[in-house]
Amino acid sequence: MRFKAKLVDISSIHKFTSVVSTVSHMAKMCALRLSPSTLYFIMNDTAAEGGATVWCEVNQSSLFEEFRIEGIEGSNDNIYLELCPENLVKAMRSAANAQMVKIKLTNKVTPCLTFEISLPSMVRSRKLIHDTPVTVIRQAEWDDYQEPQLQQYDISICMPSLKTVKNIVDKMKQFNSQIVISANSRGCMTLKVATDLVTTTTYFKGLEVEDLEGNHSNASNCSNTPRTTEATLDIKKFLAFFHGQNINPTKVICNISDQRTVHFHLTQDDFSLEYLIPAIVTGEI
Repeated sequence: MRFKAKLVDISSIHKFTSVVSTVSHMAKMCALRLSPSTLYFIMNDTAAEGGATVWCEVNQSSLFEEFRIEGIEGSNDNIYLELCPENLVKAMRSAANAQMVKIKLTNKVTPCLTFEISLPSMVRSRKLIHDTPVTVIRQAEWDDYQEPQLQQYDISICMPSLKTVKNIVDKMKQFNSQIVISANSRGCMTLKVATDLVTTTTYFKGLEVEDLEGNHSNASNCSNTPRTTEATLDIKKFLAFFHGQNINPTKVICNISDQRTVHFHLTQDDFSLEYLIPAIVTGEI
């Protein structure tokens, strides 16, 4: 089992750093699946207990100058590792001005992803070595790390500016630990928190809506709206999603299954990220 990759372009180094930083804010531990064409960061083991699910795909050819992988026989050259993404962030922070970053799967008492970072110098080249401990996931357990099967959603709507929404949710969290997100087919999305003393609601209008047939529509108001689809979320899990803006997504879709699940899908030329939050089963708030 072998893995070796190389980043030589500074923009690619920064993009990869943004990805691992985003994942680290969403998951304390995750699986890293390495395949010949794609890297996957996966966290889905807590979904059954009410936790969020993360599925992030990185197109290796758009970032890496070199990417070689050799899995065990019968693995289709896939390697699954369990790791702490924050350790990857610490390694990549040292590479902010690097000339090159080499990543290898090594065995130093325990398996590691070893980062060899070449830094510029006026006299001679300098190198930093970071050994990040990992656990090799047995092939018999790979089925636990499959892409989440998406259910039929009641509404699919484009998110407004993530920075704007995050600022609003940051203020709302001081009122309640839960938030209601709702949307309808006329392009209206609302965020609401409530207590015994106050209810605060923010409206976003004229958003692009994708219907079940994959068509798109825009609406400029919420008058005469049809039935609203909504879900109640843990506000801390919702806030974790906004770290996705670090990868500068070109489009963010919010899919809501009424009172069941909210699924966010962020896309960018080189990456995509899915973040699923199960709804809280509760009375009206």
